[in-house]
Amino acid sequence: MSERPILIAGRNGQLARCLRDLAAVRGLPAVALGRRELDLENREGIDKLIASIAPSAIINTAAYTAVDQAESEAAKVFSINRDGAAALADVAWQMNIPLIHLSTDYVFDGEKPDAYDESDVPAPLNVYGASKLAGEAAVLAAHPLATVIRCSWIYSPYGSNFVRTMLRLCETQATVRVVRDQLGNPTYAYDLAEAVLRIADRSVTDDRRATAGIFHLAGRGETNWHDFAQAIFCARARRGARIPALEAITTEEYPTAARRPRNSRLDSSKAERVFGIRLASWRHSLEACLDQLVGEGETDAEGNRAGWRQRNAPLSDHARGQQAVAPDL
Repeated sequence: MSERPILIAGRNGQLARCLRDLAAVRGLPAVALGRRELDLENREGIDKLIASIAPSAIINTAAYTAVDQAESEAAKVFSINRDGAAALADVAWQMNIPLIHLSTDYVFDGEKPDAYDESDVPAPLNVYGASKLAGEAAVLAAHPLATVIRCSWIYSPYGSNFVRTMLRLCETQATVRVVRDQLGNPTYAYDLAEAVLRIADRSVTDDRRATAGIFHLAGRGETNWHDFAQAIFCARARRGARIPALEAITTEEYPTAARRPRNSRLDSSKAERVFGIRLASWRHSLEACLDQLVGEGETDAEGNRAGWRQRNAPLSDHARGQQAVAPDL
């Protein structure tokens, strides 16, 4: 990859932090900008900021991701997820910088009986999904050679995600109730970060027309939230820790402000054909995540464990409470 840095828009989300970690491990130059430095809601001066960094590629992980809160803040959500993303894409296009933009499985309504591929017509159920879909269109209109990656059910040792929520509930609850009628592909943020860096490298060195457009990229294998929780609990028990009872419930038994799709499964075969990338099985990667979270050593409030970089091998290709939320990228 070029000696010019990769610009990561977004600094503290799960994917952004995993990208930062992997870049550091590999000695790749990278600059991660949070909202204080790069405010997609107040877009004045973005062009000068990007020009001062002169990145080899931009990876946009920045987004408004509070799914339920988004229902009452639609203007703010669209300002960030559509207009801010478009402004960043426009600057990247004007400066001839490759752009990778992250999106979500929540662009679909979940009515399809099978996994969604890129040719399926989106129909979001909530404001967050609608804003991300509008963002995809705005990004590709501003930067026709951009790569848009839809991902799903992100988890990692960092931030707010389903795995960390379940581990916390293991410490505080005798019984945990989890929705069983929503399907998806859990995706380990380190696996996704590995893939995104490979795609960024391709976009810098190859004909960008081959990497342009929308791609699905999610962990291999499917499950529902209840069975995902069960896998987390079983893995925790194997590590000698206490686990609570687990009770399956329906979506109707756990009402939320924003509707969730019953089926969030993504078909990632296009990404495998074009990039040669296939993410690892979610069950395999869950073990790697739990090794960091409940394995040797203590973690801090953000899930960091001292010295993980020295023990973390390079990755291969291969609820808010009980209710999952959208990916905290």
